[in-house]
Amino acid sequence: MPPPPPPRKYGNERVTVGEETFDSRREMERYYHLLILQRAGHIQQLERQVVFILAPSVVIGGRKRPPLKYVADFTYVERGATQKTVEDVKGVITKEYRIKRHLMAVMGFEIKETK
Repeated sequence: MPPPPPPRKYGNERVTVGEETFDSRREMERYYHLLILQRAGHIQQLERQVVFILAPSVVIGGRKRPPLKYVADFTYVERGATQKTVEDVKGVITKEYRIKRHLMAVMGFEIKETK
């Protein structure tokens, strides 16, 4: 029997429902709540794990560095809105996330943080 996986850094556990895998139970619950809102017509165009490129790849010291990315848990358009809502389910707000949140704001996106 293989040893159990080590505990995750912030204590969350991945959850798989059918073919969908979520980073936490809270993210899974929020997704199913958003599906209900979409069926009721309150939101539309619900997407999961949407990638935003914050900065392109660069060469530093002769080595190519990958682009800087932010992966949003969800994006959707709220009824009557003209711009997509970017939402992230957060338990812990890290230093790295704060930088990415700042860069997303520069791009014109305010991240809706759900606890």
